[in-house]
Amino acid sequence: MVATPIGNRDDLSPRARQVLTSVDLIAAEDTRHTGRLLSHFGVKTAQIALHDHNEAKVIGKVLQRLKSGSNVALVSDAGTPLVSDPGYRLVQAAHALDISVSPIPGPCAVISAISVAGLPSDRFCYEGFLPAKREARRTVLQQLCREERSIVILESVHRIDDALADLSEIFGPEREAFIGRELTKLHEQCIAGSLRDLRNLLHEGDIPRKGEFVLVIRGATEANTADPKISVRELLVELMRNLPAKQAVDIVVRVAKQRRNDVYRLMLELQRKDEGPPA
Repeated sequence: MVATPIGNRDDLSPRARQVLTSVDLIAAEDTRHTGRLLSHFGVKTAQIALHDHNEAKVIGKVLQRLKSGSNVALVSDAGTPLVSDPGYRLVQAAHALDISVSPIPGPCAVISAISVAGLPSDRFCYEGFLPAKREARRTVLQQLCREERSIVILESVHRIDDALADLSEIFGPEREAFIGRELTKLHEQCIAGSLRDLRNLLHEGDIPRKGEFVLVIRGATEANTADPKISVRELLVELMRNLPAKQAVDIVVRVAKQRRNDVYRLMLELQRKDEGPPA
């Protein structure tokens, strides 16, 4: 498992370069992307593509090479393999066949962000990318709002604003947080502040909507864990026990500042599951 740069090519370690040069095959998430890195360092080792869409099919070929005595390096597009990148199935299969698996450590966006966030780092949890769909994302965040460890999340430029909006609402706008944008790259930004501050900076353009984002959020305090925000689902269920469904929806939309279509869909779901009385 060879860690490769997350931005600055000079972060490729001498050991990683030596391994990539000496192995018989490199399994890469994107052979074109990795090809540019290899070319920069004069590495001419053959590659095979291994990504989310073909991993199940390619595993057999890679394992066959390994069983025949070849050495294979696994790399992702950036950072440490398997940290929100493909390769889990291959590593699992290799262990099952008693094939030696060895890490060649190096860059990792998660560790880079937690090291500069200025938030508790003795204990933290890594959640990877949040779900793209709003309802699923909010469900995950509701589950995390009482997490006491610092939380590390990856987010794309297209969803960073929506993610910050949901985080502010569910965790509270004053919760301390950090944004690492384009870490180790030319336009790197490392900014700490409240969730409200970070969202304002994004809206004002001080944090450009460009590149890749790592979010670190302070874990919940005793006050957070003792008095969690009630979920929209719980509020709607309670109201539907005593009010017509339409009236319950109206109240949730007004009080919780939710989109009517979202609350209406949730109401229909509750009715289907018999969690609430019929309209």
